[in-house]
Amino acid sequence: MKSTSTQFVGFSDSKSHYQILDGLRGVAAVIVVIFHLLETFTDGDNQKQIINHGYMAVDFFFVLSGFVIGYAYDDRWGKMTLGEFFKRRLIRLHPMIIVGMIIGAVTFYFQDCSFFPGIGQVPVGKLLLVMFIGFTLVPVPLSMDLRGWGEMHPLDGPAWSLFFEYIGNILYALFVRKFSNKLLGLFVMVTGIALIHLAVTSPHGDIIGGWSVEPMQLRIGFTRLLYPFFAGLLLSRIAKPGKIKHAFLWSALLLIIILAIPRVGGTDHVWMNGLYDALCIIFAFPFIVYLGASGQVKENFIFKINKFLGDISYPLYITHYPFIYMFMAWVSHNHADLKGSMPMAFAVLIISILVAYACLKLYDIPVRKWLTKKMMNNTVR
Repeated sequence: MKSTSTQFVGFSDSKSHYQILDGLRGVAAVIVVIFHLLETFTDGDNQKQIINHGYMAVDFFFVLSGFVIGYAYDDRWGKMTLGEFFKRRLIRLHPMIIVGMIIGAVTFYFQDCSFFPGIGQVPVGKLLLVMFIGFTLVPVPLSMDLRGWGEMHPLDGPAWSLFFEYIGNILYALFVRKFSNKLLGLFVMVTGIALIHLAVTSPHGDIIGGWSVEPMQLRIGFTRLLYPFFAGLLLSRIAKPGKIKHAFLWSALLLIIILAIPRVGGTDHVWMNGLYDALCIIFAFPFIVYLGASGQVKENFIFKINKFLGDISYPLYITHYPFIYMFMAWVSHNHADLKGSMPMAFAVLIISILVAYACLKLYDIPVRKWLTKKMMNNTVR
């Protein structure tokens, strides 16, 4: 089957396409939006979050990305140069990063509220400077923070994970692709131990973090990247996907349950939730990826849902957060509670999906086609 490219990762046209993995990425992206909407009402208390483990969707993305990178590119070296690999990654990822930053800048002053006091006093020049730096995905220093959260990308918070995604791609291309399976397995084991240590010693009992250039946040970001990304790569090398019926439904259901399950251990044993996080990332997420890679979508209705979710997954993830900021401002201005905010929250979810789809069709696909034509010069696809 001729491939469209999966979100975050570009496939080779000559290889069969893991359709279900695209759909799973879309399921996770929708859960991320819902998680961020509900986060508005937690008052910083993670115990109050309804979709309690939605933050681990990022770690699932990393497993997926490592798996598909290995599948798409491991056997291409020799026919493909480093420069060609990096061009492909930039073409696939970067156009939507720019759009995410622009949306963040355009909506910025509409986010002024008690959650972000002082936004109205941010100079336009500083806003534009942060936007242009954001176009490069280079993190801004804490001194250039715009809203008091210390984000490395204040206009589009989720871009932090794309920053680490780029690092994963660079490490793969320069070094890790050359690792034997034994050496890669040892590397994955060491990074898995580091992940468990981080999770169970976390003061809040989770692996949340990675979005700031503050040293502890950087440690969290690198720890969250290294195990899942390269475990996914190892999985692509050693796993032989089988033939599992209804694989999309089973894998999507399992993913939803893992991300929605209530906090484990309560406030007295927060390490238990950290252990839950680590074990899900280490064992459950690779299993879900294997499960998804082992099936095909044959029913027409399910195929359309799967394709739609796959198509919007990356645009939705990278463009939705400015609308979350605006939703928080609406909640603040209207003193709305969770129940009273549900219609608006649903509207924000639908708007985010529609914006993502419009960006995909009107911008992302045409721009990537144009960049491919200009930059790749008929090199290996």
